[in-house]
Amino acid sequence: MSDRETPSLARDRAEVASFQDEAHGPLARLHYFLHANPTAAPLIVLLLSLLAFGLVAGERFFTPFNFSLIIQQVTVIGILGVAQTLIIITAGIDLSVAAIMVLSSVVMGRLGVVYGLPVGFALMAGFAVGTLCGLVNGFLITRLRLPPFIVTLGTWSIFFALNLWYSDAQTLRSSDIDRLAPLLKFFGERVGVFGAQFTYGSFLMIGLFALFWYILNWTAWGRAHLRGGR
Repeated sequence: MSDRETPSLARDRAEVASFQDEAHGPLARLHYFLHANPTAAPLIVLLLSLLAFGLVAGERFFTPFNFSLIIQQVTVIGILGVAQTLIIITAGIDLSVAAIMVLSSVVMGRLGVVYGLPVGFALMAGFAVGTLCGLVNGFLITRLRLPPFIVTLGTWSIFFALNLWYSDAQTLRSSDIDRLAPLLKFFGERVGVFGAQFTYGSFLMIGLFALFWYILNWTAWGRAHLRGGR
């Protein structure tokens, strides 16, 4: 402390130095890391969850078969999540995506099994129904400038009602699908890989993850949408 520096000024400088040390402490660095990397928080939660379930369930939890079973269970949600991600990063939302998926699958099943139409036609009809539902949502949101949350909440009710009406609230028996339209169950067929059991749908999900990761991170279109979403 110089001769002209008062005790109060020296105390203020010490408090500022102490604040700077705290700002660069472990918690502050962790906060900065999570803020700079938003995807790190879900990854950390996932790793902690795996550790907790592994401790509770024992060594069988970490077997290849169990992990492949988990992948099978999340395949449908994972595929839908790929499309939902593209919507969310552009500040949108689609609450009707599950209802669209169910309606499309019901159309495929009814046409291929109940009405006995060619499976290829049933598949194309299901994709056409899903595309049409998406076009309805897109038109209401982009052309009429309606809020996506309100639009998709309303169309979710409509698509779900159409599903109940068209299916007569009945399910198709697996044996009938195997006999009349086995191609509809193609993505549910299992393949053994190093002691694990995967489905073709699981491979499709992983492939879509890799494809859209590349598109969003290594193409001009994807990087522009990522910057726009942030």
